[in-house]
Amino acid sequence: MRILNLRVGDGATVDLDVNQSLTSPITLYEGPVESMLTSNLGPLPPVTRLYGRVWTGGPQVVVRYYEAHPPDGEPFPLCAVARLAHGQMQKKPESKPGTAILEFSRAGVFVVNSFR
Repeated sequence: MRILNLRVGDGATVDLDVNQSLTSPITLYEGPVESMLTSNLGPLPPVTRLYGRVWTGGPQVVVRYYEAHPPDGEPFPLCAVARLAHGQMQKKPESKPGTAILEFSRAGVFVVNSFR
């Protein structure tokens, strides 16, 4: 992250699932996810793809990103998480095991030191 001058706490907005952009509600599935920046994250422009994993086991969805693919550059490692304020990453009650129904298709994405 140092190569791109990204710092812990740097943030942007992201479509959580490129296949469900601007949809409400959306369903995320346990496992790999492809997301897309909708605003700049440091030098990374909108439409940069973020690759990560979704966990749906708890009351809130956890999305962690490990790789970024800029539109005209080489992929590189990334350590970032998706977040929304006020519990908005909380699953809707009708979510089935292995899935998470969320009200919104966009979230904040923030650079972190490591995953905990």
